[in-house]
Amino acid sequence: MGVFNKGGRTEEKKAAENTEEMKENEAVKAAAEAAAAEEKAEKKEKKEEEKKVLTPEEKIAQLEKTVVELEEKRIRLIAEMENQRKRAAKDLESMRFNVMTDTLYPFFQVFDHFEMAVAACEKSDNIQALTAGMQMIGNEFARAFDDLGIVKIDAVGKDFDANSHDAVAQEASDTVPEGKVIRQWCAGYKMNDRLLKAASVVVSSGPAKKEETEVEAEEVAASGENGENKEN
Repeated sequence: MGVFNKGGRTEEKKAAENTEEMKENEAVKAAAEAAAAEEKAEKKEKKEEEKKVLTPEEKIAQLEKTVVELEEKRIRLIAEMENQRKRAAKDLESMRFNVMTDTLYPFFQVFDHFEMAVAACEKSDNIQALTAGMQMIGNEFARAFDDLGIVKIDAVGKDFDANSHDAVAQEASDTVPEGKVIRQWCAGYKMNDRLLKAASVVVSSGPAKKEETEVEAEEVAASGENGENKEN
């Protein structure tokens, strides 16, 4: 009898729990249906407002409001673009200053020693000491170039390269093959395979041609005869 009552109470409890769960589900369902109905009503109302025929005055007011909003947006965008331009210009100026400072820094000591050498030239006639000082300054220049990654172009004896050499003259030579650099007037420089300054060079045109040699000999002979005639 006690077991039967216990089982009956368990079944009643389960039935009550099921009833509560059903009620909760129904409440959730009802809330969802209410929310959906409300959303549907809002959409319907919005569509009806869109379909509503506006009077000319209302249309003008609506357009004026849109124009004001767009104008405000345009002004904000212009102001933002101007601020960005100013920030970019400031960043660029700062970057240029930093690059200039990093470039000049290795040469400060070189310039100091150059001023010392100039002062020494005014007080001393010791050529050997002055030459040693100039060599020291030259070595400091070389170190400054190394710090900046600048490589000096030495073109003497090499093939002429239009990409890194600037031919200022061409001379005949019996010892230097045609197309080779005979002399270098000014050195060239490059950084990371990018040319900074081309080397000014004199290029060999090879041995002088026979006709040119004969013409030069005749010119020399003629100039000699003219000199003798003038003396007579």
